[in-house]
Amino acid sequence: MSLKTYKPYTKSTRTTVLVDRKGLWKGRPLKSLTSGKISTGGRNNLGRITSRSKGSGHKKRFRQIDFYRNKFDMKSKVERIEYDPNRTSYIALIKYDDGVRNYILCPRNLKVGDEIVSGNKKEIKIGNCMPLSDIPPGTIIHNVELVDGGGGKLARSAGSSVTLSGFDDEHAILKLSSGETRKVRSACKATIGSVSNPDQKNIQIGKAGRNRWKGKRPLVRGVAKNPVDHPHGGGEGKTSGGRNPVSPWGQSAKGLKTRKPKRSDMLIISRRKKRKK
Repeated sequence: MSLKTYKPYTKSTRTTVLVDRKGLWKGRPLKSLTSGKISTGGRNNLGRITSRSKGSGHKKRFRQIDFYRNKFDMKSKVERIEYDPNRTSYIALIKYDDGVRNYILCPRNLKVGDEIVSGNKKEIKIGNCMPLSDIPPGTIIHNVELVDGGGGKLARSAGSSVTLSGFDDEHAILKLSSGETRKVRSACKATIGSVSNPDQKNIQIGKAGRNRWKGKRPLVRGVAKNPVDHPHGGGEGKTSGGRNPVSPWGQSAKGLKTRKPKRSDMLIISRRKKRKK
């Protein structure tokens, strides 16, 4: 896929850069593999806003993706590659030899008509799924499980991938795109290749309305509010807040650790890289 630009007929089209989806399926998704998706608008079961700056967005159906790939030793053929409004990557509709159809995350360079398979000791080929113990070190993988049989959790967004660095007893050592290095049990499954649509990061939306289609509402800066509404509010003229950045309820917005320790933290070898200031 490539990027496409528009002639500057309006101020928004002058800067808009989108991904060209010319080679994707143009019809509707497979109805049996979709379900209705209710938009909450950031509200809980009592109708109160618990997640700010969220709107309903465009109406869309949810595509049921197979992150498990549990049909071992059964070949499947790629019928078509589709756009999924619920995620940044593309999805592929595959048909197994027994007639069952499933949606999977589409790897980069996978084409219509390709045959893929899931199982032990399969060919190292884009789209094939197998345990980490059967994959040679240095291979690019995605949709990696954290728990045996728990379904893929790592590297599922557009263009993302994980590098298999090596093995340590019963664990495989993975290098994530964030810079983090961690261990995962060798029995966990992964799919060969990187995720499709790597140009997603180069999109320029061009206008605020496109964010509204995604369900993103405007977010007002704290310094533009009154003191009763935000700790950064008030003051004569333009001010920078006068204190360290905080949320509307006074919680620190920088440096405060809110992540609770998990059992899998002991498997992290080195943390992700910090941003350069």
